[in-house]
Amino acid sequence: MSLHDIIFWILSLWAIVCAIFVVISRNPVNSVLFLIATFFAISGHYILMNAQFLAIVNIIVYAGAIMVLFLFVIMLMNLNTDTEPQKSRLVHFAALISAGSLLLVVLSAFRRAELTQIPVTDAGDIGLIKVLGKTLFDHYVLPFELSSVLFLAAMVGAMVIGRKEVVEEKSTK
Repeated sequence: MSLHDIIFWILSLWAIVCAIFVVISRNPVNSVLFLIATFFAISGHYILMNAQFLAIVNIIVYAGAIMVLFLFVIMLMNLNTDTEPQKSRLVHFAALISAGSLLLVVLSAFRRAELTQIPVTDAGDIGLIKVLGKTLFDHYVLPFELSSVLFLAAMVGAMVIGRKEVVEEKSTK
């Protein structure tokens, strides 16, 4: 067993344990923190696959920006277990049936899947930022520019929706 395999199994165990704690944690802030730890484990897998750009984007975008947004939303909602309505037994039963069905689908997919060895290539620069940027700007310039215009329009739309309207008071004289 090589060092690469050991790191893979450690990161996999870390991701699975943290993902389980995301689901079973009663405190929503703890769930978000466990989700951030899961994203870091996934970024470690990206680095093992020589996809450094995806690892950095995963940490910056998901573990950084989106999780901070989740934390703000959770803290603004002020979730208290005292005010949370109790769920009926029917909801618990429906959740159990849904989880069991999902488990059966996943087990069926694993039974029918063919396990084959993925060929390892010697190209060590596949996931590097330089190769990704060259491919992006050589072959996909138009979709890249169109997506940037779309993001710009979304930002302008968010600013228009979010701005406060100035209410002018008419003075009565």
